[in-house]
Amino acid sequence: MLMLYIKKWQKICKMHSAQILQIIKKTIALAGLCLLTVNDLFAHPVAEPGKPNIIYIYADDMGYAELGCYGQQKIKTPNIDRLAKEGIRFTQHYTSTPVCAPARCMLLTGRNGGHSYIRGNYELGDFPDSLEGGQMPLPEGTYTIGHMFQGAGYITGAIGKWGLGMVNTTGAPNKQGFDYFFGYIDQKQAHNYYPTHLWENDKPYPLNNPPFSVHPKVNKTLSDDGFASFIGKEYAPDVMTLKAKEFIKTNKDKPFFLYLPYTIPHVSLQIPPGSKAYKMYEGKFDSIPYYAEKGYTPNKEPLAAYAAMITQLDMYVGEIMEQIKQLGLDKNTIIMFSSDNGTTFNGGVNAKFFNSVDGLRGLKMDVFEGGIREPFIARWPGKIPAGKVTDMISVQFDMMATFADLIGIKAPKNDGLSLKPTLLGNSAAQKQHEYLYFEYPEKGGQVAIRLGDWKGVKIHVKKSGYKNTPWMLFNLKEDRGETKNLAAQHPELIKRFDAIVEKEHQPAHIKEWEFINPKFPMEK
Repeated sequence: MLMLYIKKWQKICKMHSAQILQIIKKTIALAGLCLLTVNDLFAHPVAEPGKPNIIYIYADDMGYAELGCYGQQKIKTPNIDRLAKEGIRFTQHYTSTPVCAPARCMLLTGRNGGHSYIRGNYELGDFPDSLEGGQMPLPEGTYTIGHMFQGAGYITGAIGKWGLGMVNTTGAPNKQGFDYFFGYIDQKQAHNYYPTHLWENDKPYPLNNPPFSVHPKVNKTLSDDGFASFIGKEYAPDVMTLKAKEFIKTNKDKPFFLYLPYTIPHVSLQIPPGSKAYKMYEGKFDSIPYYAEKGYTPNKEPLAAYAAMITQLDMYVGEIMEQIKQLGLDKNTIIMFSSDNGTTFNGGVNAKFFNSVDGLRGLKMDVFEGGIREPFIARWPGKIPAGKVTDMISVQFDMMATFADLIGIKAPKNDGLSLKPTLLGNSAAQKQHEYLYFEYPEKGGQVAIRLGDWKGVKIHVKKSGYKNTPWMLFNLKEDRGETKNLAAQHPELIKRFDAIVEKEHQPAHIKEWEFINPKFPMEK
């Protein structure tokens, strides 16, 4: 009977006070329930009043050097550059894996590639609206950053691209820790910036756009009207930004966590032709028309469109920063910015022209630096020192531990460590990773380990099996482009890498993902 009353107290007192805790403690003591503790009764510790709001902005397929503050020369990003100027910029920050869905899974669950439930883009359904099926869903019982914030008394929102399960599955965002969701549930639908609909929680949200395929056949005789046929009336990122601002305004008097996984600059190359961002670049580059030779929509000026999309994202960031300021939330709101993986290789994108990865090797879907090293910026006026640059080695599965530390709660078990000391200017107290582990089963199967300045890489593991696939070894301090393989000179490091793989890899639940266990190497 006592436990029934306690459960009622839990439900009523989500934002419980110290007084209530004392009453519960006394009740437990009087009842002689010596096996229970207050932490046993409350699944999540609650943050103290006054804890910061957190907005985490997540670009899609943005390369390491596609922002002005990371050296970009051709694309203008003044608002994100301002974030860096007024906060901290990381130069050795990594995504957890080099492609969309698993990167999101690992970010939200604090797990590396050897432990994550979702490790690749496991697609369900198809592109037409009638076949929208999403990606492999997060299973029931998954504990996400959203759950953690909810348990700490925060209102949680996710606006943008989800990619972790449709609304009728266990992976739906409202079932995975988010009070409010708006955007694309299925990342295949997110290939089109003018979809017929988005989703608001578990209901379709119609947009005034006609249905059309963003994966047409190559047509090199396309007219201006033909290029224009891939532009609709309602640009999805505009609508998502409006919803993000509504969420902030609605919850301005409560602590909130807003996860903003924008779709920009993931192809298709689509940008409103009359937009301020596009006019900045129209006719500026000697651009050869793109006729869908490498998939996605054709575009008459692909270089201008790509640059404009990134500048458009920067404008959205500026709108959110301005709203935070106008609402008087500036000093109590942490804004962070990063991306899920490196620049893409298809859809009309020209990474070489924009120097998108600053000379790093590889692109999206590679565990080389160009595929996994990402921008990471954080701003919190008065708390995060302005103009700070750090070369601390960090990764996106650190965010669960970092967020918990920033709001003053204990993080659940995860693979990351808190970046709070570095963020707040106390680098002397910062714990360091012994190593970072990356495992990616697609594109032939890949493994990478960052160990101080050393980086070990295996590619095409499925072809010959783990044991028969040689390690490549690079010294990133001397060779950031990963051009000189030093594996033969350092057999001691190769042994250590094998030991790390043995420790970090856990069997995957999908057979084709299980390619790496050195005890059971995949045969030819």
